Amino acid sequence: MEGTAHAPADPTDPREPYDPAATERWATEPDKRPGRTAFQRDRARVLHSAALRRLAGKTQVVTPGTRSYDWDASPRTRLTHSLECAQVGRELGAALGCDPDLVEAACLSHDMGHPPFGHNGEEALNEFAKDCGGFEGNAQSLRLLTRLEPKRFVPDADGELVSVGLNLTRACLDAATKYPWARGDHPTDPGSVKFGAYEDDLPVFEWLRLGAPADRKCFEAQVMDWADDVAYSVHDFEDGLHAGHLDPNLLHAEPERTAIWRVAIGRYVPADTDPEELREALDRLMEQEWWPHGYDGSAVAQARLKDATSQLIGRFCQAAEGATREAYGPGRLTRYGAGLVVPREACNECAVLKAVADLYVMQRDEQERIRADQRVVLAELAEALSRRAPEGLDPQFRAIFDTAPDDRARKRAVVDQIACLTDAAARSLHGRLTGRTRRAEG
Repeated sequence: MEGTAHAPADPTDPREPYDPAATERWATEPDKRPGRTAFQRDRARVLHSAALRRLAGKTQVVTPGTRSYDWDASPRTRLTHSLECAQVGRELGAALGCDPDLVEAACLSHDMGHPPFGHNGEEALNEFAKDCGGFEGNAQSLRLLTRLEPKRFVPDADGELVSVGLNLTRACLDAATKYPWARGDHPTDPGSVKFGAYEDDLPVFEWLRLGAPADRKCFEAQVMDWADDVAYSVHDFEDGLHAGHLDPNLLHAEPERTAIWRVAIGRYVPADTDPEELREALDRLMEQEWWPHGYDGSAVAQARLKDATSQLIGRFCQAAEGATREAYGPGRLTRYGAGLVVPREACNECAVLKAVADLYVMQRDEQERIRADQRVVLAELAEALSRRAPEGLDPQFRAIFDTAPDDRARKRAVVDQIACLTDAAARSLHGRLTGRTRRAEG
């Protein structure tokens, strides 16, 4: 990631380094309490939102509420991942001169739109919604923040009250936008399934991107994105060890190493990456004195593993901070005045951890059975809700369905309802509407 240099500012200057346009809200509203910054208000709104709380019941990698046969995995959920991502992003952003509340708010909200059952649920909903604009978790996050999460209502041209979601600042919405383009507008790959805004959310998307260079993430979004990569690569690896799915001694030998490179290349690193680079990355990590060469679940092993995760997070963040400071100097780095620089070596080390967790946790035979069952649950639930709607919809989504102008908008209301469900709520509603109870994973 790279950007253009800007004139250095005094890093000791306590004044907020953001122009008035960055702190504008879609709907103007007065402060409730003087003395708070605009971004402190943003962070508080995200932190107190129902959408954030629901992430406690949504899958990160291992399904919430399940237990390993070896020992209690206590797996991360989307909520705990978001909290950890926020801590990483807040400190890295502050070290680079960003407003820490702004970066934390973006990190807390970046996964809000993810549906039940993690990326598996995302794929199932995208298939169901293919004729009404598709489904993408990041685009759904923008929809939640600007439309679905009840916080602020304003009158439209006809005097009817319409929701503007949490009514966050332009800079906060921009910082939470990982993919700053609409569906089909990826700058290099029009067929990409990743995008940041649905067609009917383009007005607010264009507003939040006012003055932004086309297709370029703001600096705070780049910090959020790297914090997300760091948090989930390190913590998914940690969860794999806790759950007994991963023996670190396997990482020394073939054919396991070749399998790791095969998973990483094209998915976590560019397709033209030389496997030798990944071998060197894994070797660098395994040569560290804190690297966990074994894990037996004992208190000592848990402490050593926790130290390793701390060391890894510090290693990745310090690499990005050092390289970015080398490129841009000591001033405050914000918005479009800089680009986060992540050394290739750090990217490769992070990617290797992702690939290890992918291979040994997500690609287990048991997990594929679970994912297949989850896809059936969501497909059947979507069809059942569509047939019965507006019956079965929560009052909020029933109102959206009843006022929808066409079938596409009505189907989108059904998608919005399903996306808001936790894993358990999706199974419960599926059983209630279909009369069939599928065995929950575990």
